[in-house]
Amino acid sequence: MKFTDGQWLLRPGVQAAYPAEAYDLIAEPERLTVYAPTRPVRHRGDTLQGPLLTVTFFSPLADVIGVRLTHFAGEQARGPHFALNTAPAPSVRVHCDDHGAQLSSGRLSARVARGDWRVEFVADGRVITSSGWRGMGIIQTAQGEHFMHEQLALDVGECVYGLGERFTAFVKNGQSVEIWNADGGTSSEQAYKNIPFYLTNRGYGVFVNHPERVSFEVASEHVGRVQFSVAGQTLEYFVIYGPTPKEVLEKYTALTGRPALPPAWSFGLWLSTSFTTSYDEATVTSFIEGMAQRDLPLSVFHFDCFWMREFNWCDFEWDARTFPDPPGMLRRLKQRGLRICVWINPYIAQRSPLFAEALQAGYLLRRPNGDVWQWDLWQPGMAIVDFTNPEARAWFAAKLRRLLEMGVDCFKTDFGERIPTDVVYHDASDPQRMHNYYSYLYNRTVWEVLSEQRGAGEAVLFARSATVGGQRFPVHWGGDCFSNFPSMAESLRGGLSLGLSGFGFWSHDIGGFEGTPPAAVYKRWIAFGLLSSHSRLHGSGSYRVPWLFDDEAVAVLRHFTKLKLRLMPYLYAAAVEAHQRGIPMLRAMLLEFPDDPACDYLDRQYMLGPALLVAPVFSEAGEVSYYVPAGRWTHLLSGAVVDGPAWVREQHPMLSLPLLVRPNSVLAVGAIDTRPDYDYTADVTLQLYQIADGARITVTIPDLRGEVAATFTVSRVGATINVERDGPAQPWRVLLVGVSSLAAAMGGTWQPDAQGVLVRVASATDRLQLRLDAHGPPTTWR
Repeated sequence: MKFTDGQWLLRPGVQAAYPAEAYDLIAEPERLTVYAPTRPVRHRGDTLQGPLLTVTFFSPLADVIGVRLTHFAGEQARGPHFALNTAPAPSVRVHCDDHGAQLSSGRLSARVARGDWRVEFVADGRVITSSGWRGMGIIQTAQGEHFMHEQLALDVGECVYGLGERFTAFVKNGQSVEIWNADGGTSSEQAYKNIPFYLTNRGYGVFVNHPERVSFEVASEHVGRVQFSVAGQTLEYFVIYGPTPKEVLEKYTALTGRPALPPAWSFGLWLSTSFTTSYDEATVTSFIEGMAQRDLPLSVFHFDCFWMREFNWCDFEWDARTFPDPPGMLRRLKQRGLRICVWINPYIAQRSPLFAEALQAGYLLRRPNGDVWQWDLWQPGMAIVDFTNPEARAWFAAKLRRLLEMGVDCFKTDFGERIPTDVVYHDASDPQRMHNYYSYLYNRTVWEVLSEQRGAGEAVLFARSATVGGQRFPVHWGGDCFSNFPSMAESLRGGLSLGLSGFGFWSHDIGGFEGTPPAAVYKRWIAFGLLSSHSRLHGSGSYRVPWLFDDEAVAVLRHFTKLKLRLMPYLYAAAVEAHQRGIPMLRAMLLEFPDDPACDYLDRQYMLGPALLVAPVFSEAGEVSYYVPAGRWTHLLSGAVVDGPAWVREQHPMLSLPLLVRPNSVLAVGAIDTRPDYDYTADVTLQLYQIADGARITVTIPDLRGEVAATFTVSRVGATINVERDGPAQPWRVLLVGVSSLAAAMGGTWQPDAQGVLVRVASATDRLQLRLDAHGPPTTWR
């Protein structure tokens, strides 16, 4: 929310008070408290009247400093509150002297000087941000509303990212952002997943610890600052020091929660009935058989809304008119090796038999006068489940448990954004604070049922709404996008922003949701979709099976689905990293190249894991422009080499796109292209790209539980490359990409293929030594 009228004035009716000086500084063992009057104290009379701001500094984790601004401390503290991880307690150092005071945690310090008000956050000898003149503020509007705000300084060239899954410009500078979940689609400034956390390209992030509406003015009210404000008497935020963007995310997710590891089968291709299309078991079976006949590997089949009878959402009952034998149908589908997903939401339509049941038991949100809250938008007369009621959660979970026992494997947890604020919750939660937080309770309830019934390693959602902590319950998808190239690009911007907000896994509707995509959009989106963490064919009013578009669409889907399945040893290792460290699979370029300023604004390309650069094609003709950072990069699909740093313009046919392997990379490629869940160590191929002299690279290959199954170490000294394996004996291969011949290969039975590039092992061995051909330069690939 904006409070000022230009640089000097306030908006009509707005009154503001700002700290004028640090009057008292109280050092305690683990906190620093500063009392800041809002006018200079020249004599005792100046201590009378006027606000006195209490500013408390503390630390929940090393390199993280919390700041709490308080005007009136007597305000009732109502829930909910974000669940934060604060153990183990960090070593906090507090120092106070005649010049000021400082609280330090790890390499980060908050420094407050006596005299004129200024707070500086200092790390590794430099000020990373600060709160100065008219930074912290106590605001009262003409309507009597009370706000607390803070403004943190931005440096020259500093860019701001994150704030949830936002489809607006990737760099948030110049934007006003409301942290308020809304069902606005991907073509608006609204977002399904609002996260009051941002990071910058200067080595730190800021998390505002408020589940209610938080308003951000990102270099838009004061162009040299990020302002954030909340209604009420208290504002709490955390400054998180990296110094790299990856380290910022690692510490932020240590505080708010790391993503669970989705099961390996969920990384395969998902196919949906689509939304308003007509379908029954015969339709579903025809899709599945059509995929099999065309050699299109399918892992998950999803039933969207109309698996239940119209007007009855949600009653969790199959529509008997079209699905007379649900257990038998699910059994028949699972015999084909498929997992099953069904659509749900947290709303109960009035016609649903469960409405009366929930009404009688008190499981629905109520208005202050005691009436059940209802409206006709989406489902006629629908009400909303109150997940703050433990009995309501158990009741809702029991409905899902029955479906799991029938053979369903996972749920698409749709909606959860349009949560009213004129309601009363069972646990007396503040409805303003519950609006965004509702999505956390909803998805957690479903996640816990899946974990209980299927086991923690088998739980997976396809969720749309989220708030802080929602990253613990993957996967999330991008919501309602149009079936055109601009929506494809805005979907990518949303995924990049969400990845920079602590979410490790993300998907989107291949081809777009609204409307039927032109064949070109569908085919280009397939490549993007299969090179995302999770991949789903889904639409609104038309089916998304490829043969309904053209024959080439079938070939494109087959090509990229099989490519993803063979990349699973590499991709699942990246998934494990997302689970363990909070580093997303789909990564904005700045995450991997924080010291390359050319990456600051890149939002039409990304890194998939640490080694693959992906630049989706957003045109029918295949024209694409992308940036290549420093080094010799190799096209995975063609073998062509690109020397960076450089901007590249190319034209790609439908079966291709810029998919480049980072120099000095070892890519583990599997031997199976028919399913995503297999033994990744069996007959694995290590593809070596531009290994530099003196390099030593360790590659871990996970098993299906995410634990290390095998480790390979690749090192190079001069013209000799050594490859060592630690793990169970399994056949394995090495591919020296771009090397036409070898002088020698020692260790086991190895021989080059017809092109002289593939070195094979006939049986398991633990060590291989390769000597590059002496006729070529020993320190470069030919």
